Amino acid sequence: MKKTIRVKRIYDPPDPSDGTRILVDRLWPRGIARDKAHLDAWLKDAAPSDALRRWYSHAPEKWPEFRSRYLVELQQNPAVAELREHIDKAKTVTLLFAAKDDARNNAVVLHTFLEGGTAGKKD
Repeated sequence: MKKTIRVKRIYDPPDPSDGTRILVDRLWPRGIARDKAHLDAWLKDAAPSDALRRWYSHAPEKWPEFRSRYLVELQQNPAVAELREHIDKAKTVTLLFAAKDDARNNAVVLHTFLEGGTAGKKD
């Protein structure tokens, strides 16, 4: 069975095509009620370390370095195994994030890491 991993903002409406919905942010998103998030899991330990998250602070000029540092963290992160278990059990998994930038956020890096890539060379 072909597995599909998607990336989506948690603020976008849930859709049945999302499959298993997993929040991959360390902090709970502002303005989202837990009972209305339609989550199957919240894997905050799969998110960047608090120190890396604070350093990056979603500054676009820091994106290439953030991406590199987060990939290093992911290689040593035990939460990735738990995430892979969710992926193994579902046909489709949607990684949810709260950042405003759809192209430069931890879920994008995590998605590429899970697909076996290097989080892309484009900025």
